[in-house]
Amino acid sequence: MTDTAASTAESTGIPGNALPSMEWSRDSLIAVAVFLLISTYLVFRFALGWTPGSLPTLSPLIVALLLGIPLIYELLRRLAHFEFGSDLIAGVSIVSAVLMHEYLVACVVILMLSGGQALEAYALRRASSVLHSLARRMPTIAHIVYGSSFRDVAVTEVRPGNQLMILPHEICPVDGEVLEGYSRMDESFLTGEPFEMAKAPGAHVISGAINGEAVLKVRATRSPEDSRYARILRVIKETEQNQPNIRRIGDRLGAWYTPLALLIAALGWALSGNPERFLAVAVIATPCPLLLAIPIAILGGISLAARRGIVVRNAAVLEQIANCRVFIFDKTGTLTYGRPSLTQILCAPNRNQEEILSFAASLENYSRHPLARGILAAAEAQHVVTAPPQNVTETPGDGLRGTIDSHRVHITGRKKAADIYGALPDLPPPTSGLECLMFIDDQFAALLRLQDEAKQESSPFIGHLQPKHGAEKVILLSGDKESEVRYMAEQVGIREIYAGQSPEEKLAFVKAATARGKTLFVGDGINDAPAMLAATVGVALGGTSEAISESADAVVLDSSLRKIDELIHIGERMTRISLESAVGGILLSAIGMFAAAFGHLSPLHGAVAQEVIDLAAVLNALRVAAHRRGLADF
Repeated sequence: MTDTAASTAESTGIPGNALPSMEWSRDSLIAVAVFLLISTYLVFRFALGWTPGSLPTLSPLIVALLLGIPLIYELLRRLAHFEFGSDLIAGVSIVSAVLMHEYLVACVVILMLSGGQALEAYALRRASSVLHSLARRMPTIAHIVYGSSFRDVAVTEVRPGNQLMILPHEICPVDGEVLEGYSRMDESFLTGEPFEMAKAPGAHVISGAINGEAVLKVRATRSPEDSRYARILRVIKETEQNQPNIRRIGDRLGAWYTPLALLIAALGWALSGNPERFLAVAVIATPCPLLLAIPIAILGGISLAARRGIVVRNAAVLEQIANCRVFIFDKTGTLTYGRPSLTQILCAPNRNQEEILSFAASLENYSRHPLARGILAAAEAQHVVTAPPQNVTETPGDGLRGTIDSHRVHITGRKKAADIYGALPDLPPPTSGLECLMFIDDQFAALLRLQDEAKQESSPFIGHLQPKHGAEKVILLSGDKESEVRYMAEQVGIREIYAGQSPEEKLAFVKAATARGKTLFVGDGINDAPAMLAATVGVALGGTSEAISESADAVVLDSSLRKIDELIHIGERMTRISLESAVGGILLSAIGMFAAAFGHLSPLHGAVAQEVIDLAAVLNALRVAAHRRGLADF
């Protein structure tokens, strides 16, 4: 591992093997050494004309066989634990070749086994290189404040409560809260939001975000290993370790393939009386296509998705998503732009619209809520003067709070307002649009109404699900009121709706639907996180919420429904190519096994043929990551 990568791993609490290793693996070294020793043997044997049985000629092969001991030991260890993997045939081939004094064949099988494992490691590193690029951005130095100055320390020394300076254009090393300064931060690399977020005292900052042109003084709220960016880095390790069902399909194929191959080898020996037939069949039967093709195809799919702005957190999604027949969607920010425009301000008798809009825009400038954009756009259009707020907080369910010109301002929803402030008898009844209530110094100040609109791609995307992907049900599941949900469903072409759903009700609904069949749930809000975990496949659009990103199987960084369609096609492509490689390799090996059983392939020729089959299977599996054309079909 390079020094930079090692420092990144250490500073973020990520295991070193979660980052791309630049060192040669044991299998790589064995493969290279055995190849050189076999080459030396061939030079002694044919170029120099030394006799096959002489010690100088056999010495390279003996050394090569010694290098294969670690591989045999590993096979025996797994066998002792009753792990009958597909590579068991390779071990049988090596032992059989040594017993028959076919040392060259044994060495070629060792080369095949170690080389195949080294090729797998290389292919997996290459396939996942897009995800690993995340690790190269994390800073290793933080500026801790001491009095009126600061000094540089390793990020690993930062603790919650430490005060840090974030200099202009630097990457924030930990999650924290702004104490002093006004700036803007680019969080698009983490959240997918295509704009910079304003930061003022009381605002939250997340690790990995890039500071703007001003200095910020922040207080660390989390240690480096618990910060947002570090958790994203850990996704790399989790993804590589999370093998989907299709890998177990490969194991099941190997479960019947291994005894079948050994049976054919035994029959070839029994019918001919020639033990070389057994060795030849065992050599060509080594099922490297099963061992290599499927994991390489999976990582290729993850890489292809990452290049298209889709972070696959759970590799199983690539197998399962193509089989989902029930599609469940949240509304705001999923099927809509999540950018509602301000249509009406209803003020309390002692308030005026300019004052309300000024207070709202001042506070919403530091919010990620979809309503914030509409309010800010209206304030900008009317040239309303804003003031910097203090102690800004935004808690799910509670709303947005802050202090502006010594006034406590609270922006929240109708239900929460009733819980906190009691009944508001003069409040106008709800309409089909969106709304929020503003309270100033705990007194009702205004009702703000907004209207969202459907994404341009929503209707064609929904319309193509049934003919192109066999959708049996398309459901709109939302916490908004029924009039708004029904209006939006008509706009995009969804017939089945469930409105006014709490997070608990969403969870129960998705659980019940998943019990009946495979479900795909798409959402973008914190309230969607429980339902996302319950679905067969959960996809988060935008990744703007930390809770939902952690809950989702995949995160689409640019909030595009087209990316959902691309992910479905990537899953279909991965499944098809991985099975092509595995089953195709097995069939080619089967042809070779019968040829060897009838004496048409010697053990050495069988080993060479198997290498060709392995190469073909691996190259075919790498096609998954090599796709360049568009994947959406609507």
